[in-house]
Amino acid sequence: MAEKITVSLIKADVGGWPGHATVHPALKKRAEEVLEAARGEGVIIDFHVTGVGDDLELIMTHRKGVDAREIHALAWDAFKEATEVAKGLKLYGAGQDLLSDAFSGNVRGMGPGVAEMEFTERK
Repeated sequence: MAEKITVSLIKADVGGWPGHATVHPALKKRAEEVLEAARGEGVIIDFHVTGVGDDLELIMTHRKGVDAREIHALAWDAFKEATEVAKGLKLYGAGQDLLSDAFSGNVRGMGPGVAEMEFTERK
């Protein structure tokens, strides 16, 4: 049987520019740097960083399954790094969706939104 792949979309509002309008390019860039390092280490297969309104969206593919601690920790770290950039830029609501100071194994209930799906790819 083929190995399953997981698509994880994890989003958080870590600072709007201006107000709730959009995500500042510097926040996307910092998140991309964090995810690129993880891809280089083999943690994730691929990723795309985007935004919807003022929410920073991390779309990642990996083989670790739904609710994987390592993937959720990666997203949390990317959001924390982007929050620091947002604070430096004095963006509106910097870090407002990060409801905890410390990662606890899963981002569910900590502020960020999560949608994940695991499936076997077609040949």
